[in-house]
Amino acid sequence: MAEVQAFRGFRYDLARVGNLSEVVAPPYDVIDATLQQALYDRNPYNAVRLILNKETPADSEHNNRYTRSAQTLRDWVNDGILAQDSTRCLYAYEQEFEVEGQCYTRKGFMARVRLEKFGEGKIYAHEETMSGPKADRLKLFHATNMNLSQIFGLYPDEQGEVQAKLGAATVAAPPLQATDHLGVVSRLWPIADQSVINAVSRLLSPKPVFIADGHHRYETALRYLDEKQQAGEVANDDAPANFVLMMLVSMTDPGLVILPTHRLIANVGAMTADDLRSVLGKRFELEIVGKGPEAARQTWEWIEAEATQDLMGFGTVADGAWLTARFKAPQLMEQLASEHSAVWQRLAVAVLQRVVLEKLLPESGRKEPKCQYVHLLREVNEAVAAKKCEVVALVPPASMRHVEDIAGNLEKMPPKSTYFYPKLLTGLVFHSLKTH
Repeated sequence: MAEVQAFRGFRYDLARVGNLSEVVAPPYDVIDATLQQALYDRNPYNAVRLILNKETPADSEHNNRYTRSAQTLRDWVNDGILAQDSTRCLYAYEQEFEVEGQCYTRKGFMARVRLEKFGEGKIYAHEETMSGPKADRLKLFHATNMNLSQIFGLYPDEQGEVQAKLGAATVAAPPLQATDHLGVVSRLWPIADQSVINAVSRLLSPKPVFIADGHHRYETALRYLDEKQQAGEVANDDAPANFVLMMLVSMTDPGLVILPTHRLIANVGAMTADDLRSVLGKRFELEIVGKGPEAARQTWEWIEAEATQDLMGFGTVADGAWLTARFKAPQLMEQLASEHSAVWQRLAVAVLQRVVLEKLLPESGRKEPKCQYVHLLREVNEAVAAKKCEVVALVPPASMRHVEDIAGNLEKMPPKSTYFYPKLLTGLVFHSLKTH
């Protein structure tokens, strides 16, 4: 059973650092050099100094980005910049944001969750991981002994019982609030009421948890725990290293948004709609929508309206044409992805990857496709206008049901299948892995 506990989080003393908006940061893996510098400049106590400290030419085994993160963390704790809550809390957390002109509010809470190996408990992964990011995060775990950023977990709760408990506990309390660089407003409420904590923990105990984001950090937490156990440094089942900081959101929360991940395809040479038809025509039913940005929008609106995995769209940059494409050869996916379930084979991103990018385009004599990824139609049209690619593929997003079915079957989804927006902020609360 998923074990969810309150904990004594470390949080910024706003009397010392000022505006919470100035010290929070997005997850490390979406911070490029420009944003890193902007966060450094924003406030000397910005959390980027913990999660993604700058590298320098003089870095060595004993003085590097990880040791500097650790020293910064120690200094902030010793100086009272970060202070530990006196009692164990759950931390209600909501984000207010806008996508394509529509406003959403995603609600959940942060807790520490007992680590379980995949396939041995009630916590499920849906993404493949890579060794490089895990090695990087493990060095940071070792240096800081702190969960600096939360895993994003999802749980079933069709009746909304958990959020009802949290909402009742926060309705009369003013939140801590921060606005990030994308304009997303985050609000945080520490909840120390033991009756609420017990009720939430009890409601979560029989439920599975599906990791939405943070797979690398979750697997790193498992590795860290294993190493500490091997070293005899985990005193008992309640030791902090047995747990990981997690934000938990109901799978039916109205603000849970999964954005599509469209492909900008390059390296295949200039293609017109007629060229695309000659490549795809035997396996897809193609229909011309029109030309230009409005045709792109119409194509995407048709895909959205259908709300299935059967319809995708293509744009050919050379002539500005847009087409819808309906896959009509499911038996081909059964051959090309026989190692996967029928649900996996039906995913639009799986069809795009296995049939179009790996089979049909190469068979037509074109070079190996290279993809970049965007999530919004505005980004698609900007890329087409700048001729950053030769073909665009518009794909519907996977749904929570797909995540549940595929992860629950202990499968991993195709790369770039899901993008849960917005990312969770780092800097609202930290979970120490030391016994205090």
